[in-house]
Amino acid sequence: MFEDYFYQYNNWINRENNRTSGTGYADIVKGLEEVIDTFSVISPLLNQSTNQLNKSLYTLPTTTLNGSDYYLLNKILIYQKLKTTGTSTTVVGNNQLIDTNATFVTNGVVAGDIVGYVVGGIPFNAVVEVVTSQTRLELEATNLTATGISYSIFSSSDIKEAEKVTQSKITLLDNSLLTKPTLTYPAYTQNALAAKVYPISIYEQGQVVCQYIRYPFTPNWTYLETSGNDPIFNASDPLYQSFELPLSDQPILIAKILKYAGVEIREGDVVEFALGQETLDTQETS
Repeated sequence: MFEDYFYQYNNWINRENNRTSGTGYADIVKGLEEVIDTFSVISPLLNQSTNQLNKSLYTLPTTTLNGSDYYLLNKILIYQKLKTTGTSTTVVGNNQLIDTNATFVTNGVVAGDIVGYVVGGIPFNAVVEVVTSQTRLELEATNLTATGISYSIFSSSDIKEAEKVTQSKITLLDNSLLTKPTLTYPAYTQNALAAKVYPISIYEQGQVVCQYIRYPFTPNWTYLETSGNDPIFNASDPLYQSFELPLSDQPILIAKILKYAGVEIREGDVVEFALGQETLDTQETS
């Protein structure tokens, strides 16, 4: 059902181009965009290494690093202006970045700037809320609970979208004085696991962020067991996860569940009814 949104979107875009779709409340494309956008995520990418060969290689979104796997990598964004870097030296609370060697005010750090750092191998970008002093910042974060955290601070207003380039063209582009990627006009190539960003002067943690469409989370119905070992549904469990679907798609979901249940219990009438409902829905939306 999730992938079908993209096929429907393509279908209705074609109809729109052929002037056979409506506008206003009849704008089906707008509704599909809103559904797809519920799966949109903006997240920093983890710099794989600081050595010369791999220092601009960034890991693509994964559940471990970014909280979800990506279905579609829509764009990669590069922060242009690096204000300062350093390492935290003191811990006070969990939202304060303290570096006794820093000069945040002198370096022009202001509220709204972006701080990139890694905690437990996971990349984070946090917004500066308050510049308390030359050596202390308050961030929109709650995981600054240790010293020795390396950070980079960027201006949030200086950001560019990198152009995706195929592996077959990047060598030619990178060797040309006219087309060579620059910080103002960055580019990237993509493989199954990582994105290589150009120019290689882009390598700071937090400097590269991506906007992607994630896969829906796997449904997980949690329950409690009574003294008689009878399971009771428990929606308050933090591990509970329902289907991520708009209300309008619930009848389709129920029809699909009925179809699979009918096959499992070998009830032809149930399967036939479910298939009929799916066919009717296809006719209405195509």
